[in-house]
Amino acid sequence: MTIERTSRLLAILDDDTSVQSALQDLMEAEGMCALCFSSAEQFLHSGARHKVGCLIADIQMPGMTGIELQVHLKTERCSIPIIFITGRGDIALAVSAMKHGAIDFHTKPVDGTLLLSSVERALQQNLANRREAIEHACAVARYQSLTPRERQVLPMLTSGLLNKQVAFELGITEYTVQLHRGHIMRKMEADSFAALVRMADKVCLHIPDRQESPQQAALTGFRPRLNVGADALHEHNIGIQAFSQSWSPAAKRLTRIAGT
Repeated sequence: MTIERTSRLLAILDDDTSVQSALQDLMEAEGMCALCFSSAEQFLHSGARHKVGCLIADIQMPGMTGIELQVHLKTERCSIPIIFITGRGDIALAVSAMKHGAIDFHTKPVDGTLLLSSVERALQQNLANRREAIEHACAVARYQSLTPRERQVLPMLTSGLLNKQVAFELGITEYTVQLHRGHIMRKMEADSFAALVRMADKVCLHIPDRQESPQQAALTGFRPRLNVGADALHEHNIGIQAFSQSWSPAAKRLTRIAGT
């Protein structure tokens, strides 16, 4: 079996050293490296959770159990994929662990082929988790490059408000909102308004529901919670045009030169 060569370091957690050795031999025969631990406390103190791509853990151990370790890692926001191995009397615990995000569970004696298949899925999940973490970090870095006013405008736009509605709430002109919108699109590196909405979701932007005044309700009319339809996309295009028109002649010449 070929396992993608990413994050090929695993952790094996079992208080039975013979199980540790057998699992370690199985993983190393497939070209992976495995670190062995006899307790959850030893694993946590080692710092290995920040390095390995998968954790294979016994569900019942002296001291902190596998389930308690899973809960602890979740509170730390550690997304390492976990595969549990159990005795035949631990099936109910294993089902509970699956409900809380474990990749799989296997009963002892473990079927090596099935375990390797689970490990492959765990490594793929770890890869996806790391990519998502990188994307989130990039989105946060871009968001932090926005000015205070742009940070104020962004969640209002992505929550469904039109340019004129944002202008009304902030006491600025609609044209100014269009300029802010263009700057936000550029700084967030969003190639579409839908992409901007997804980025805002990654950094957990939101605005609380507000009670509209009669005057505001008359201005806004029906407002969907999330508007990425024709009106919003049309305003996105207008915002980009306004942003382009606000460039100085020198900036436009530099852009043309860069494109040649």
